[in-house]
Amino acid sequence: MTDHIKRAGLHIDEGLAAFVEGEALPGTGIDADRFWSGLADLIAVAMPRNAELLMVRKNLQRQINDWHKANGPVAADPRGYEAFLQEIGYLEPEPEDFTIETEGLDPEITKICGPQLVVPVSNARYALNAANARWGSLYDAFYGTDVIPRDGVLAPGHVYNPQRGARVFEKVAAFLDAAFPLEDGSHAGATSYAVAPFEGRERFTVISRNVKTTLKDCGQFVAHHGEGDKAHILLWHNGLHVELCVDTVHPIGRSHPAGLADVLIESAITTIQDCEDSVAAVDAADKVGVYRNWLGLMKGTLEDTFVKDGHRVHRALSHDRGYTDKHGRHLVLKGRSLQLVRNVGHLMTTDMVRDRHGKPVGEGLIDAAVTALCALHDRPTRRNSRTGAIYVVKPKMHGPQEVALACEIFARVEHFLGLPEHTIKIGIMDEERRTSANLKACIKAASKRVFFINTGFLDRTGDEIHTAMRAGPVMRKDAIKKERWIKAYEDRNSTIGLKCGMSGRAQIGKGMWAAPDNMAEMLATKIGHPRAGANTAWVPSPTAATLHALHYHEVDVFAAQKARSKEAVPPLADLFSMPVLEPRSLSRDEIVREVENNAQGILGYVVRWVQQGIGCSKVPDIGNTALMEDRATLRISSQHIANWLLHGVVTQDEVEEVFRRMAKMVDSQNMGDPLYQKMDGNFDHSVAFKAALRLVFEGASQPSGYTEPILHEMRARAKAG
Repeated sequence: MTDHIKRAGLHIDEGLAAFVEGEALPGTGIDADRFWSGLADLIAVAMPRNAELLMVRKNLQRQINDWHKANGPVAADPRGYEAFLQEIGYLEPEPEDFTIETEGLDPEITKICGPQLVVPVSNARYALNAANARWGSLYDAFYGTDVIPRDGVLAPGHVYNPQRGARVFEKVAAFLDAAFPLEDGSHAGATSYAVAPFEGRERFTVISRNVKTTLKDCGQFVAHHGEGDKAHILLWHNGLHVELCVDTVHPIGRSHPAGLADVLIESAITTIQDCEDSVAAVDAADKVGVYRNWLGLMKGTLEDTFVKDGHRVHRALSHDRGYTDKHGRHLVLKGRSLQLVRNVGHLMTTDMVRDRHGKPVGEGLIDAAVTALCALHDRPTRRNSRTGAIYVVKPKMHGPQEVALACEIFARVEHFLGLPEHTIKIGIMDEERRTSANLKACIKAASKRVFFINTGFLDRTGDEIHTAMRAGPVMRKDAIKKERWIKAYEDRNSTIGLKCGMSGRAQIGKGMWAAPDNMAEMLATKIGHPRAGANTAWVPSPTAATLHALHYHEVDVFAAQKARSKEAVPPLADLFSMPVLEPRSLSRDEIVREVENNAQGILGYVVRWVQQGIGCSKVPDIGNTALMEDRATLRISSQHIANWLLHGVVTQDEVEEVFRRMAKMVDSQNMGDPLYQKMDGNFDHSVAFKAALRLVFEGASQPSGYTEPILHEMRARAKAG
């Protein structure tokens, strides 16, 4: 227990109170009494409703468990199952057709289609990198990844490889030819890029294969700064900007026929600064660190200094970018992505604030109040949101009543912070099956606030397994990905969103690319997201954002949305169609390999979460491929083993034996980490190993299969030493 002080009848952790009163409130015009009184009133009204809705979740799950015990899997009686869900209130009446009414949104939400980064805001370096990822080097993205083969004469090496550089020039020229074709010739033959006066205005000119030419569409030239041998030329296509950086004395520019030293791509249009699945914040000290970084982003003051490759690096937020347009007027473009913040869901409570009766308070309520308070610092300057909006992504909501609760919470926060109505916008994470099945009603419940819906395959799969836990043993994870319920889920999300009028008014998003080192594969496959009508899709790094941005040059998302809006919404029968594993369809070796794969992934993630408080990182899988892991991936793996244990596919002794073997592998994969504590030989005392076992052995009984309760408890135990 930390020391608490009293404010407005609440018991507030001293560290949180000091942050709010000493750092977040000054400059807002709001005094401490007003803030704490407003929070106390919010807690008094919202906590009982929150508790009531969590009990609804529990009761619905109990009734679904009973149905499966009596009837078997959904496939045994699909119509009966759907009728049953309606009877118990899991399926709610679908509203009449409507169009969302959200106003005051930034163009990054309504007009510009492009990648979205998700980053733990607890890590200042990562938060800064993501915020600054609005612009990325296409040269670096090609040169530094496997988009260009890394073997033979094209190997990167320790010094610049001119042959690899030449291949970069070829790929960049091909992109420019596709997005910015010339009237005559090709960018591959360019020997000069320049801006010169033409009929009273500036004109972009290119010399290609000794022929002076320009763009087929002269409207694509927007602006420039500098001139001659050192010029920056701004182009525009599909709503995104591209900057040609001409510098004939630059080491790279000297080697390019036209002196093109780099091509900058408008990349991460929006960034979710995450307080939830990618962070490990279990107490007030952790949460204050999260809030302080978010405050720094909103003030524009966040900085970090770190050592990289033996060099001390200082990082701060990028400035906006200035140009002279073709008419001679000054033009400013944002230098940073639009920052959104993801709060936690409705489940967890926190000891950092206790109510009048000394009970822990919902963490989501504190997140709503404090992150909005921090965002007030952006409103006078409009560094982040030009409209003054506050964008909150809200995860793990089960159905329209929980969406309505989130909206009520935001309304009350607006009231005591003195904000205009509907300033706080809501992003609905469509990652729980009850939300997927009632998506139209969920959007309706937030029709004046919604700015975003997103399909989250990872948490959605975890919830699918947990909801149907008693239906029978689930299929292997790779097989689940190929089932028609996944396609129905993705298609329903897009088509319902479009039929609710989201095109040009809000974001429809798709999920994460989880293999940050496999960029060639991402470039080949992730184009499916914009083709499906998604304004945005998640990427794991600034480099991935730059590469994924190329897809939005290739695809006109609004045209794709127009075509998709005519499609029928897939039926609920498809959404509920996940089959169970056929008896004896897997050999013993296949079962063991699946458990090994799950166990290794669980241990690799949990050991960092519990031991070091790392909520999201690249974790080597069983084949040593680095994958981005967070609590959503953990939820799938732990629920999968819990399901197989429940249905006797494996025994508890077999699972524990696999975990012990996989612990040795995870230990070896972390040998280079001086802070790492081995699990092998220390199973009776390793808090991380015990946490991993609890996640699977207690998985069937965890609320909605979430991993947070056990992780938080075990991390707190590890911090206590």
